[in-house]
Amino acid sequence: MAKEKHKKTNALRILDTNKIHYEIHEYEWSEEGHAGIHVAEELGLDSAQVFKTLVGKGDKTGHVVFCIPVEAELDMKQAARVSHNKSVELIAVKDLLGLTGYLRRGCSPVGMKKVFPTYFDETMTNHEQVFVSAGLRGMQMKVDPKALASVVQAEFDHLTMDH
Repeated sequence: MAKEKHKKTNALRILDTNKIHYEIHEYEWSEEGHAGIHVAEELGLDSAQVFKTLVGKGDKTGHVVFCIPVEAELDMKQAARVSHNKSVELIAVKDLLGLTGYLRRGCSPVGMKKVFPTYFDETMTNHEQVFVSAGLRGMQMKVDPKALASVVQAEFDHLTMDH
């Protein structure tokens, strides 16, 4: 496991409990920066390897979580289809902390207050390692996408508008 000194977030504790290897990458963040793309630039990464976490609410299932490439846009029809809803809307930023325990730009797909149905964009499987928020602004975790999916019972599917 990662032994560097960093704050242990819920996401990291859960990966530790499940004996899933990860690496922590920290960077300077700002409110003004274009979130995910900024992360890729700050860490010198291919943006296709960096994923953002979005939380929505389906008309049938309730809250759902999506992880998509940082430069991509969630296809709402596709999101509804894969999550077994007729429609899905993203939740308001002001509701994020109370629902997930995470702040905007620091939302991890792992370690939310409750486990919600989770869907990862299929492009995640193109990479041996991907970057997702570790649960704090300015902190990403590098992890095997299949191992990450196993922890949150995520399904891989086509979720974005641009591929």
